[in-house]
Amino acid sequence: MSGMRSYGDPCGVARGLDIIGERWALLVVRDLLLGPRRFNDLLGGLPGVSPNVLSQRLRQLTEHGVVRRRDLGPPTRVHLYELTEWGRALEPILLQFGRWGSQSPQSPEGTLGIDSLLLSIKATFDPARAADLAGVYQFHIDADTYLAEVADDAVQIRRGTAPDPDATLTTDLDTLRAVCGHQVTMAAALDSGVLRLSGDAGATRRLTELLLAPFTPATLSQASAGADSCATVSG
Repeated sequence: MSGMRSYGDPCGVARGLDIIGERWALLVVRDLLLGPRRFNDLLGGLPGVSPNVLSQRLRQLTEHGVVRRRDLGPPTRVHLYELTEWGRALEPILLQFGRWGSQSPQSPEGTLGIDSLLLSIKATFDPARAADLAGVYQFHIDADTYLAEVADDAVQIRRGTAPDPDATLTTDLDTLRAVCGHQVTMAAALDSGVLRLSGDAGATRRLTELLLAPFTPATLSQASAGADSCATVSG
């Protein structure tokens, strides 16, 4: 398949690495966990990858049945990449790997991407708090919209909208990084107008607690300054 090398080892670990062990492959999977993306969106979310390498990884992941390409057809003629059901089975593995990686003694570099920031909510979510945080919450971050739903002891997050969310947060990524990194308080961001919340007081409180849960003072050593640690899953 596309000239990929194999470990030639029947062990499941080796067979898995034959599929996702190439550089950038697992980060492509990470960036598709919250929903389909266009090629240019993937390229923009993976600083350092070249268009040729990204095309090669997408082709390899598609050939292995981890990713599929969906063509929207005219008039848009947009090609979307999304995880297959088998590809989505990597989510718990990836989140656990992110938790492990966040404990690295090496100092993190780069900045935290929006998908990674939201995936940190999933990675650190405490099922015991599901009843207290239950609801449907919408995040408008720059030009993208994400939906988080807390129910049945779990949180589900995806790209998309809801007709009537309980609460909505609107801001830009830099502000969100600053708030999550405790560089700016939520109150200060609201007062300055760079962040807006809509919904009743109870729902906006729950949205805020859900968003900031991975970035409590106890975890700031791993997530401070929006660093690329993601408690998580970096990006």
